[in-house]
Amino acid sequence: MADDVPERVQNFENIKRLDAEGEFWSARDLMPLLGYDKWDNFTGVIGKAEVACERSGYATMDHFRKARKMVEVGSNAVRPVDDYRLTRYACYLIAQNGSSQKPEIANAQTYFAIQTRRQEVGQRQQEQLERLTARHKLTQTEKEFASELMQRDIDSIGIGQIKSRGDKKLFTANTNEMKRRLGVPAKRPLADFLPTVTLKAKDLAAEITTFNTKRNNLHGIEPVAREHEQNNSKVREVLRERGITPETLKPEEDIKKLERRIKKQQKLPGSSDAPGVTAG
Repeated sequence: MADDVPERVQNFENIKRLDAEGEFWSARDLMPLLGYDKWDNFTGVIGKAEVACERSGYATMDHFRKARKMVEVGSNAVRPVDDYRLTRYACYLIAQNGSSQKPEIANAQTYFAIQTRRQEVGQRQQEQLERLTARHKLTQTEKEFASELMQRDIDSIGIGQIKSRGDKKLFTANTNEMKRRLGVPAKRPLADFLPTVTLKAKDLAAEITTFNTKRNNLHGIEPVAREHEQNNSKVREVLRERGITPETLKPEEDIKKLERRIKKQQKLPGSSDAPGVTAG
């Protein structure tokens, strides 16, 4: 248990369970730790927490799932009783809606507030690292892409034209048009401000173009550009089928600022040992 979590609330971590879906808490296990001895009274608190969950814009079923639990009713008998499968966020909301007169509620509020915040921060950091990794991968792919085209007598201007035509098919707007839409500085790469899903989409299209250029022995701007356009069109189709419209996604933080911050965090005492990633 972390140093800033009081020892008296360690029991909340002890009753945590794990299954194929991840961590969860049984409402029946949680109830006595919050100072409740009657299920009917506790379900009233759970009901308030569910309302708070809905008002926060989250699906109740994702956090409060009705379940059954087997309990002993005698030395050799058990029977099923109503229960809930609760996420950490659900436990936090229950603690927030419990009786403030109960000291157990104050302990729970402290614990779940700290742990829920840690989970949010950890998830956000993981998402940022994933984006940085995707940007690095796209940089490497585009280097290989450019190297292959240069071997086929296509200069840097031609490579830029091919990439812009690919962007036109992926975003329905060429590279410079997308920069203006997203407010990207003219001299900065568009990819430095794209979200992870779009970075991966561009990477896949460029990988396929490089592969087919080699396999089909394409030469000249026009054949390669048509190949790149077709690949970006196909990638766009997949995104649209899954409800993603690339040109409507909001720009993300400048990848260079993100990289500097992650490197700084990794140098701090107690920070992650994950290797840094250099974006191109």
